[in-house]
Amino acid sequence: MSSTQIFKYTKPFQLESGRQLPGFHLAYTCHGQLNAAKDNVVWVFHALTANSDPVEWWYGLVGEGKLFDPAQYFIVCVNMPGSCYGSISPLDNAEDGAPFYHSFPLFTTRDMVRAYALLKEHLGIEKILVGLGGSMGGQQLLEWAVEDPQLFDHIVPIATNAQHSAWGRAFNASQRWCIESDPSWQEKHEAAGLEGMKVARSVALISYRNYSTYALAQQGATSDTASLPVDEQVYKPETYQRYQGEKLAARFNAFSYYFLSKTMDAHDIGRDRRSVEEALTSITAKALVIGISSDILFPVLEQEYIAKHIRNGQLAVIDSDYGHDGFLLEFEKIANHIRVFLSHSAATTIINTNKLVQHG
Repeated sequence: MSSTQIFKYTKPFQLESGRQLPGFHLAYTCHGQLNAAKDNVVWVFHALTANSDPVEWWYGLVGEGKLFDPAQYFIVCVNMPGSCYGSISPLDNAEDGAPFYHSFPLFTTRDMVRAYALLKEHLGIEKILVGLGGSMGGQQLLEWAVEDPQLFDHIVPIATNAQHSAWGRAFNASQRWCIESDPSWQEKHEAAGLEGMKVARSVALISYRNYSTYALAQQGATSDTASLPVDEQVYKPETYQRYQGEKLAARFNAFSYYFLSKTMDAHDIGRDRRSVEEALTSITAKALVIGISSDILFPVLEQEYIAKHIRNGQLAVIDSDYGHDGFLLEFEKIANHIRVFLSHSAATTIINTNKLVQHG
């Protein structure tokens, strides 16, 4: 049984940018119950456009009868600040009583996890057994594991990085350009920039998939135009790209998409610390870092780097045709790796896989 609630913090909250908010609120979903020993917490971090209920979007890993079963674990997931699923967002009112819209403050991943820490205290959580997240969720997980090294027993960052790459920032910049090119973007209403966001999503989708993904599923003309003259045919990739843009526009807004992409760009666990390497070395949790072989957005070399510098880090690489989206779709392979990882940990066996890459 799940419960989605709102945590309200009513004291001043300082952001990395120097901007101070009079407070904030977070939407979060819990599955299961915190046990008497308070040692069964699983904290899930969602990616760019997901919500706070992992049973909906990570149903292969979280839920009744799954690897992370609410009958055994107390599962917590928070909607990121800036998102449109209940946490503080650009559509909420600022201090002047009008919506933030374009003036929404940047929440870095560090700001996010500092906000989550206040929720953690509110929930009476002292230790997190397992933290896991993919993509932008993995970025938040790594930041928190550096910010509070004693908090996590195990972390599972998937298809993510310790510092967002120039490659990833280029994709995000192009997506924001799509939104900025929408004539409605400068307007102040909920639907502003929505057409631009549809185009932005089509750009993003190319980075989420790869050559093989499209070759497998999007070959040829659409069934309703295949028999038409060649100049009248419409090819499957075009309708697919448009479909994905429309699909996101039905549930998201351009303001959240725009500012969350800036959060991703600012991700750098080495900022104001000695270096990215030393930040990773400070992590004390046992870590299973998972990469996707065909991921072009967060290539495996980024996960190799993370695993190499975490003291108790090991790497698993999953063979998949789905590209970056494999972190959401290859749940059976991911679950198998996590199951082995946790069982080995329970047996107090430390596996040093800085020298070992598992393929599944």
